[in-house]
Amino acid sequence: MNMEYMKEFVVLAEVGNYLEASEQLFISQSSLTRHIQQLEKDLGIQLFDRTTRKVALNKYGRMFLPYARQIVQLQYEYETAFYNELKNVHSFINIGSIPSMVQYNITDLLIKFKNENSSFTLNVIEAESHELKDMLRQNKCELAFVRETDDSDNEFVRIPYSSDTMVAVFPSDHPLAKLEYVSLGQLKNEKFILLPEHSIMYELCVKECRKAGFEPNIVFTGHRGENLIDMVSKGAGCALLMKRPAVFLSNPNTVLVDIIPSISTRISLFYKKNTELSIAARHFINCVNSM
Repeated sequence: MNMEYMKEFVVLAEVGNYLEASEQLFISQSSLTRHIQQLEKDLGIQLFDRTTRKVALNKYGRMFLPYARQIVQLQYEYETAFYNELKNVHSFINIGSIPSMVQYNITDLLIKFKNENSSFTLNVIEAESHELKDMLRQNKCELAFVRETDDSDNEFVRIPYSSDTMVAVFPSDHPLAKLEYVSLGQLKNEKFILLPEHSIMYELCVKECRKAGFEPNIVFTGHRGENLIDMVSKGAGCALLMKRPAVFLSNPNTVLVDIIPSISTRISLFYKKNTELSIAARHFINCVNSM
C-alpha cells in the first residue's frame, strides 16, 4: 500500500473536492482519482460517496480517516528526521501571516516546525490579507495565512487551517452587554470602532451592516485590536471583531456578545497555483496537513 496515497486520501477527505485536493498535492486530478481508486482496491472497500462535484466520506472512510492521519504524521516525522540528518539540506522560506498569529496558534505551528526542522530557516511577514495576496503574487512570500470570507479568488491554492465568528464588543455598562446575542440591526444607532479601511474585517463589517439595512456610523479605525478594545472600554463606541482575537484582548471593562445570524471567516494557508515551491515550503505544508 502506497503511503503517499494515504496523504492524498486525508487531503481529499478534508476538502471534499478532487480539483482542490489535487492542487494542494501538486498532482493532476486524474492522478489523484487513480490513486484513490487504487487505495480503495488495496483496502477492499469504498471510502467515499461520490457526486458530480463533491466527494464525502462514507462510514468506512470515516472509520479509516484517523488511522490515515496517524500514518501521515509518521511520514512527516521520518521525512523530518532525514532532512535534519542530511546536513546539506538547507532552505529558506518566507511565510506571510495575518497579525493575529497567537490567537489562532499560528506561532505554535511555526515554533513546532522550526524545532523539528533545524535545517530550514523561516522568515515571517505580518500583513493584512489583501497585502498578503499581493506578496504571494509578487513572490515576496511562498506561503501565507490569509483570512477570507468566500472562495471567489481562484488564483491561489487554499489549505483550510481555522475559522472564527464575529462578535460585538461593548462597554460593560452598555444596555446590550447584558444580552446573550444581538443582531446587527440592533446596532444601527451605535458608533462603530473598526479595523482599518480596506482590511477584510472592515469590508466585511460594512457589508454586513448594509445587509442589515443601515450604513454604519464609523467614528474610529485602527490597526491594533487592543487599541480598539481600550476605546470601547472607555465608552467611545462598540467594535466588531472576530471572537478569538477579541477574547484574547478583552478586559474587565468590556463584554463580548455573539452576533446572529452568525458571521464567519476562515483562515487558510495560501500559495499561488502552478508554482514550484521550495523543499521547505512543501515540507511546511506537510506539517500543516499532519496536524
